[in-house]
Amino acid sequence: MPFGVKAQVKLAPSFRLVPLGVLGGIDESNLSAYMLAASSSNNYICLDAGTLHYGIKKAIENKAFPVSQEKVLRQYIKGYFISHAHLDHLAGLIINSPDDSTKNIYGLQSTLQTLKTHYFTWASWANFADDGESPALKKFHYKPLEPGNEVAIENTALKVQAFPLSHSNLTSTAFLVHSNDAYILYLGDTGPDAVEKSTNLQKLWEAVAPLVKNKQLKAIMIEVSFPSEQPDKTLFGHLTPHWLMAEMDKLAALAGPDAIKGLNIVVTHLKPPAKSIAQIKAELKIENKTGLNLIYPEQGKPLTF
Repeated sequence: MPFGVKAQVKLAPSFRLVPLGVLGGIDESNLSAYMLAASSSNNYICLDAGTLHYGIKKAIENKAFPVSQEKVLRQYIKGYFISHAHLDHLAGLIINSPDDSTKNIYGLQSTLQTLKTHYFTWASWANFADDGESPALKKFHYKPLEPGNEVAIENTALKVQAFPLSHSNLTSTAFLVHSNDAYILYLGDTGPDAVEKSTNLQKLWEAVAPLVKNKQLKAIMIEVSFPSEQPDKTLFGHLTPHWLMAEMDKLAALAGPDAIKGLNIVVTHLKPPAKSIAQIKAELKIENKTGLNLIYPEQGKPLTF
């Protein structure tokens, strides 16, 4: 190496992310679900659980896991983090519950209440949890999260902090996952503050801006559901390319434009048809003035951060 030339040090990744489902909308085989672990661990959490069985199958086909589907479901996933109680974010958890193992379900109290009263009931399925209708089969344990309090995640070395999000008529959740000195931020469905008449995203950006500035936030996983032509009145608590970039401008104002440049943005919850998805990607490319690193996850293909 020539004198005076500094070697670029490539830092070891802090997290491994395995997308089990990446879309919003109608394809029940590919709905929001992301397995996340510290990079050297097989102790995963699952961020939302719209699709599990088919997603794990795809991940094994892509050599993400050298073990059986049953082992990934029962042993690798240590707990579920449900952002809100819409079916495209929890159907896989419900359907796979007979074959799953004992573990925790984390979420805001309002989300867990809907699970308890509408899904894990004997009228709609069976009560696989340890609270709610009798008889309770006690496979899952509800773990309510209080916004702003960081808690350790059982059976992992990870910690999490929950933040409320505005998603039309209900409260969704962002999960800030912490491993050593690194973080990943996962947002469930959310509309922009301006449309939702909310300050939830502003408060979230204020909370994570120092992490962005210090290069500790390795990625933001955030939804973009519709092209920018979608009228605000029919967003129903979702983002467009225009609104995502407006929110990223807010984060840049807090953390600084240099800090946000190159920040990994994992774009989730793209809604079919394919034409709309292509349009969303094209619009994001044009509107990406701050130099964000836009990433489009593929079902079953691992990512590291």
